[in-house]
Amino acid sequence: MTTPRRSFLALVLAETLSLSGTRLSMIAIPWLVLTTTGDPMATGIVVFAEMLPYVVAKALGGPLIDRLGARRVAAFGDLGSLLAVAAIPALQLGGWLGLYALAPLVALMGALRGPADAAKQSLIPYVAKAGNLPLELVTGVMATIERLAGAIGAAVAGALVALIGPAAALLVNAATFFGSALIVWLLIAAPRPSLPEQADSTRGSYLADFLTGWQFMIRDAVLVGIVLMVAATNLLDQGYVTVLLPVWANVTGYGPAVLGLLLGTFSAAAVGGAAIATGLAERLPRLTVYTLAFLIAGFPRFLVFVLGAPLWSIFGIAAIAGFASGFLNPILGAVIFERIPERLVGRVSSLVTALTWVTMPFGGLVAGALIAGIGLSNAFAVCGIAYLATTMMPLTVRSFRAFAERPETAEPEAGE
Repeated sequence: MTTPRRSFLALVLAETLSLSGTRLSMIAIPWLVLTTTGDPMATGIVVFAEMLPYVVAKALGGPLIDRLGARRVAAFGDLGSLLAVAAIPALQLGGWLGLYALAPLVALMGALRGPADAAKQSLIPYVAKAGNLPLELVTGVMATIERLAGAIGAAVAGALVALIGPAAALLVNAATFFGSALIVWLLIAAPRPSLPEQADSTRGSYLADFLTGWQFMIRDAVLVGIVLMVAATNLLDQGYVTVLLPVWANVTGYGPAVLGLLLGTFSAAAVGGAAIATGLAERLPRLTVYTLAFLIAGFPRFLVFVLGAPLWSIFGIAAIAGFASGFLNPILGAVIFERIPERLVGRVSSLVTALTWVTMPFGGLVAGALIAGIGLSNAFAVCGIAYLATTMMPLTVRSFRAFAERPETAEPEAGE
């Protein structure tokens, strides 16, 4: 197998490990807090403590990726995350794991994961170019892997948390970070950094590099529209996954195993959707599919809990919504990378993904506050209506009309 094609397969494997571990922590950490404190608001606070540093570090890490190289940032970020997450069960074993110890640890983990995740995403155009693969194919495969990792991670997480407890289950998360770092460092050929080492007189400051990426992004109406819409839905999805569903599973007595199985059902169905989208990506009407997929994947998931639907129908809606959601990331990934020139990939892609995540630290807080204020069922209703309103944006916001355009950008360069 050629080195370029090996790099693509290695990136797929590294993302599988990293995303599976992340999904595990998304169940284990909120469940650890919820079962320890019994307080949904405390759960939201811990999620906030992880997500805010994650988003900020991802946004600010773009110039670092372009300067040092995506492979280096990804590998060392994952190694740092390993140490942070492994400290959680270690502190619990010593009887020192309280909220004041857990919050700084998850904050550190978020700050390390942000640039590492952005760096792995920045490798997508490189491995596509180096392997002579269509960009839609690579983004589609990565989206399929993301969904598959989510399905496996959620199912395994629920079982592990139920079997050995949430803190001990995080040791598996630490192992996934180690595997991801090792694969990225050893098996992915190093692309040439977009901002190679130069004399200080010819090289812009870190702030100047950051502002260059920012100015490019805000001048692109399509990228701005994507950021606004996905940021809104991410806030609602984060509250749904990290607070609304865990509280529902706790008060109904279904427990972490059913919670993990429900999230796994959604992700498993999304694998099928993403696989189909990958094969048809170049022929799909992008805006139409994007809009319909969001409508199906969002509001119905909240409505079933408002109606008090039986468990089998909740799983059925999760499967349908998951299948529809699988069409989103292959389209979004291709649209975003097509619009960014090679020299700005690290900076602009990091900014776009960070800004779509910027609301996520508040998702758990909003969901926790809604539950405390108006009850669980009404919280599902408010979030569902907000989701439905957001998914109307492609039909009302003018910038989405250029969604299917394929602007010419500089192609990624392969090199050592």
